[in-house]
Amino acid sequence: MLITAVSLDAGYSASAIRERVYSGPSGYGILLHTGAPGTEGSLGGLVQIGKRIEHHLLTALQHGRLCSNDPVCAQHEPSNPMEERFLHGAACHGCLLISETCCERRNELLDRSLVVPTVINLGAEFFRGVLP
Repeated sequence: MLITAVSLDAGYSASAIRERVYSGPSGYGILLHTGAPGTEGSLGGLVQIGKRIEHHLLTALQHGRLCSNDPVCAQHEPSNPMEERFLHGAACHGCLLISETCCERRNELLDRSLVVPTVINLGAEFFRGVLP
């Protein structure tokens, strides 16, 4: 969601930005970097984006609440054998899936209903109560 929010605001294409999320007992962080040097902007552009990271994060969370494929996207259950999408929940090409060259984990294990409240409202959102 953060890559999409940054690409919409900064003019980078979503396929030109890569991210890596770090978490551990000593802290956490997000690294955004360009995928190909020279063709889609510079690292300096991403440095400027980093100065407004709170804005981009809130925009990403706001956009993640709805998908153009809702309610079908939000109601997906990974354990349903009829759908054969076992490695992600509420995620589709309309909301979360990005170019596989940008995603280190091949777009697996994604579920926006674990990040923000969706139309299905599971109650398991990490950012519950952050958005109005």
